[in-house]
Formats: sequence, C-alpha cells, structure tokens
Amino acid sequence: MTIALRYAAYSDVGCLREGNEDSAYAGPYLLAVADGMGGYAGGEIASSIAISTLMPLDDDVPTAEQMAGSLQQAVDTANGAVSQRVTEEPQLENMGTTLTAMLWSGPRVALIHIGDSRAYLLRDAEFGQITHDHTLVQTLVDEGKISEEEAESHPQRSLLLRALDGRSQVEPDTSILEAKVGDRYLLCSDGLSGVVSKETIRETLVAEDTPDAAARRLIDLANRGGGPDNVTAVVADVIDTATAVEGPMREPAIVGAADQRREPIMSPDTPAGRAQNLKRGSDTAEMGRIDEPGAQSPPAPDPEPEPRTRRWWPMVVTFLVIVTVVAVAGFLFARSYLAGQYFIGPSNDGENVALYQGLDTDIAGYELAEEIEDTGIQLDMLPETERDFVTSRGGNFDNREDADARVETLREKAADCEADPASCGFDEQQDDEQDEAESDSGAEAQEQNEQAPDVADQGDPAGGQ
Repeated sequence: MTIALRYAAYSDVGCLREGNEDSAYAGPYLLAVADGMGGYAGGEIASSIAISTLMPLDDDVPTAEQMAGSLQQAVDTANGAVSQRVTEEPQLENMGTTLTAMLWSGPRVALIHIGDSRAYLLRDAEFGQITHDHTLVQTLVDEGKISEEEAESHPQRSLLLRALDGRSQVEPDTSILEAKVGDRYLLCSDGLSGVVSKETIRETLVAEDTPDAAARRLIDLANRGGGPDNVTAVVADVIDTATAVEGPMREPAIVGAADQRREPIMSPDTPAGRAQNLKRGSDTAEMGRIDEPGAQSPPAPDPEPEPRTRRWWPMVVTFLVIVTVVAVAGFLFARSYLAGQYFIGPSNDGENVALYQGLDTDIAGYELAEEIEDTGIQLDMLPETERDFVTSRGGNFDNREDADARVETLREKAADCEADPASCGFDEQQDDEQDEAESDSGAEAQEQNEQAPDVADQGDPAGGQ
C-alpha cells in the first residue's frame, strides 16, 4: 500500500480587512498555514517568509527520522529571515506570524506548530484538534480559570504568547503522527476556527466529498459569519494510490500573501534546502581550501582526555539560563503587544471619557491596561448608546490612530448634544426629573401641613385659663 495526498488550499481576505496577511501551501508532501500579524504589509511579509522557507521541503522529502529536525531547521531559518528583514526595515518591528505545518514521508507525519492557527483530524467518526493554541486564553483554560465556552467569546482570545517574530528563539510544538488511509486533515487560520464552530467544521468535513469542496465551503461559512479576519483553509485526504478512484496530486498550491508577494526562498540547512540552492545555481558557496602539492598539514592536537565523571551542575545552570531567556522573551513580547492595544472607557473619576493603553483584563490581580488620556468629554453629554459603549469599556483598537478617531467621533456627538439637547433626549430627561422634583416637593409640603399644630383650634393657652 502506497499512501499519498489529495489536497486543496484557499485563502480569502474576509469581509472587514483590506489586505490578506494569511499564507498557505499545499503540496504532495507538505501542508502549511501561516497567519501574519503586525498590520498591513508586515503580516503579509512575515507569513510569506515562513511559507517560502518551508517550500523546499516539498521538493526533496527527508527520511522519516529527519522530518522533525528538517521542519525545526526551516522554522529557525524563517525566524532569522524575519529578524533580518526587521533590521533592514525597522518600521516592520512588530511583524510576526503563526505557523502550522505537516511534512509527510509515507504514513509518517511530522507536525510543527506555533501560535493559534490550528490542525484538525477527521478519522472515521472521530474529529478533534491536534494542535494546542499558544494564547493567553488557552493558558487560562488549561489552568481552569475559565471554561472553553467562555474562551470562545473572551475579548483577548487572540492574544498570542508564542509566534515566529524574529525577536527571540522559536519554540514550536513538534510531534510525529501516523496517518491512515481515509484520514482527512484541516489546517486553518483563526479567521476560520474563531468564527465557525467546531461542530460545524466537523459536519462540513464529513459532508463534502472532496478537499476542494470542503475548503471552499468552510471559507464561505466563515464569511457568512461576518468574516472579521482573513480566512485560510487547507484540506487534505489520505489515499491509497492502488485503490483510489482519483490518483495523488502533484501540482502545489500557494495561496494568500505568499502567492501575491512571492518572497525570496530562504532555504534551510537541510538536504532539501541544499538541493534547492543547487537548482537555483547558487554561486555564493565557498570552495574548500586546496593545499599546495607537497604541503604538509599541521599535526592535529592531542585530544584531551574525557573526564571520568560528568558533573551535574553545568546542566542545571544551562537549564536555568534557558528558562530565564524564555521567560524574558515572553515578557518582552507580551509588553510589546500590549503597547499597541487601546480601548475606551470611563476615566478614573467616572466623569469623563478616557483612553486606555493595553487590554481590559488582569492576570493574578495585575491590570494589563492604564489610562493614558482623560479626553475631557463628559459622559453625561453623550447619547445613551454612546454612553453605554464607553461604560462597557467598548472597542479594541490595534493602533492609536483608530482609537483617536473613535474619541473624536464621541467628542463630536457630545458637542451636538450640548448644542441641541433635544436631539439626544436630554430635554425629556430634564422634564421628567423636574416633574419628579416638583412631585416630591408637593408631597413634602403636604406632609408638613398635616404635622403642623392647628393654632385656631387650640387657641391661646393663657386666655383659656
């Protein structure tokens, strides 16, 4: 039995975004999805670099034993390429990307994953997610602080804790799986998994006959759900070439930003990468030094004797250093992300509209936001709908410009209400308050009259004697 793939890959900008920052690839041996971040252009570049760096692995598949190492080397190469691009273009310093990829060698599959793009497996009647999201919300679920249902609507569900961003060493999840004929795999960005429910995804994968129909249907469902983000889906079926009605596919599919930009391929230091460099006719490799005829090579130094026992403390120190580096890198990434997030809420004294930087949540009692500007816009001067928006700390903005624009809109509405209170319903509110005050005043006066002594009835005490 010879295992092979039939696959399809599609990517759509969605209903609200101006550009597509997702990238994906599907080939005979490689499936990959990358969801870029960092704003228009930045996210496109990061996801394109990730996909372009992995593509050579589809031309020269390593052995089953080499697959995981080849994927890791490719991811490290992509991370270095992102870092180099940021050095050359500092305005891209906040760019990064998720990455979920599968490399095939017969029935064995190497899976590598970082971020919140996902991989699912439908096997017979069983369906489930085979990756683990690297997000703040998923961490809260793992720790039992919130339920999975609460995580689906959490305002910070897209806050990543790990990504391929060029600022730190990449630590993806890697695993080796065993594929079976009849398996159907789905790789997708959170533009799909964040909009379409897990049950609907399962039903669609079961119902559609071909990977092409399933991928198209899933993207259509995401757009019908509002399409708030770019949406990408790669669907692949595992077939037996001896019995399948349609044979395996050979032509690769490149979609999204990777197809539009076609970033230069950064080949990893793997057999596939070296073969790809030779195909491109690379002339930058240095030849080894050739000794002159008759020249004698310097004698090799005597090897140092190996110690008889291996001390434990260097390993402990190395472990502590690695843990410290990872913790610091995670902190710096989270701080950088928070610095680019804004929302609107009441000021600290509750009187005005204020602009906050960060996220409207806390971790272990530590607030992830701070008030950076009291706009001076009085909450009482806003229409009820806008006032409710502010008091509910509404709106999450990825940049200061969008947040400032929303503040200016509120300022204009407050000015309109001040100029024409009736248009905002303030006159009716004031009349109601005045009527209520007069009613209360009349009731109080009547009560005082009832309690006052009747002088006419009692007469003059002195005269009565």
